Amino acid sequence: MKAVLMTAPGNPEVLQMQSIANLAIPPKETELLVRLVAAGVNPIDTKLRKRGTFYPDNMPAILGCDGAGVVEAVGAAVQRFRLGDEVYFCNGGLGAHQGNYAEYTVVDEQFVVRKPASASFAEAAAAPLVLITAWEALYERGRLQPKEKVLIHAGAGGVGHVAIQLAKLKGADVCTTVSSQEKANFVKELGADEIIFYKQTDFVQTALNWTNGEGVDLAFDTVGGETFHKTFPAVRVYGDIVTILEPDANTVWKAARQRNLRIGFELMLTPMLQGIVEAQKHHADILEQCATWIDEGKLKIHVSQTFPLEKAVKAHQLLETGSVTGKIVLLISDES
Repeated sequence: MKAVLMTAPGNPEVLQMQSIANLAIPPKETELLVRLVAAGVNPIDTKLRKRGTFYPDNMPAILGCDGAGVVEAVGAAVQRFRLGDEVYFCNGGLGAHQGNYAEYTVVDEQFVVRKPASASFAEAAAAPLVLITAWEALYERGRLQPKEKVLIHAGAGGVGHVAIQLAKLKGADVCTTVSSQEKANFVKELGADEIIFYKQTDFVQTALNWTNGEGVDLAFDTVGGETFHKTFPAVRVYGDIVTILEPDANTVWKAARQRNLRIGFELMLTPMLQGIVEAQKHHADILEQCATWIDEGKLKIHVSQTFPLEKAVKAHQLLETGSVTGKIVLLISDES
C-alpha cells in the first residue's frame, strides 16, 4: 500500500510517500481492515513530526489519528460490522499503532463507529479528534449546564468551531474570540452569541460586560500560552477553565486562586497512550452521538481545504500557519 512515512523528526519535508507492505491482512479476531478514503490533519500531527512521536524507537512512523473509510475485511470475532460499511474513528498515529496517512489501516471494532450518512468521507475524517476534545472539555471537564455562559477561544478553529456547536446543543450562551471579519461571519453562522475581535478588543473586559461584570461560567482555552492565564479574570468566582494545552512556566496563577477557579486539562489522547480500553470505547460512543446530530443537521464539520495524500507536506505547512478555519483533510481516494 501507499503511505506517508515520517522518516525522522523535523520539518514537513520529513514526510515522504512510499510503498510499503500492508501487514494488516488478514485482520485479527476483533479487528477491521479499513480502506482509508480520507485522513484528518491535526496540530498533534505537526507537533509529533517536529519533536518525534511518543514511541521514538518505532521509526519510520505513519501519522494521523483521524480516519474515515470502508471496511474491506473483518476478523473472525467481529460482530458489529461487515464488508462495505462506511466508518470513521480516532485511532493510531502516535508512533505505536499505525496512523491514517495511508491507503489501509486496521482498527479494533470497539473503537469504530459508522460514518454519518449525510457527511462526506472528508468531513467524517475531519471530525473525530476535535469532536471528542470539545465534548470532553465542555461536558465532562467543564460540566457545562444549560443557560450557562461559556467563552471559547479561537472559535473558528478546528476544536473551536465544533465547541461552539456542542455548547449551543447543551443550551449554553457562547462568547468566542476571532481574528477577522470572515471568521466572525463563520462563527455567527454556528450560533455564537457574542464575538470578540481579540486583536482589537480586550477579551476579558468584553466577557465581563457580556456577563454583567460576573464573568463566564466556563472558559475553554484552545490557544495556550499567555491566553490561558489572561483568561482567569474573565471567569466568574468558583467558575471553570479548561485548556487543551500544557500551561507554560510563566503562567501567573494568582487570579485563578483568588477566584477559586476549577482548572481542567483536556487531552483526548490519554486513553490511546495509556491503553484504557473503556475510555476508548467511550470516545466511540461520543462519535456515535455526534454522527446522529450531524445526520439531524444539528452539527456541521467545516473542511476548509483538502490535499491529496502525496501532498501531506503542504497540508502540514498550511496548518502551521495558525490561520486555518475549520479543518484540513488528506484525500486518499476519489470517493471523499
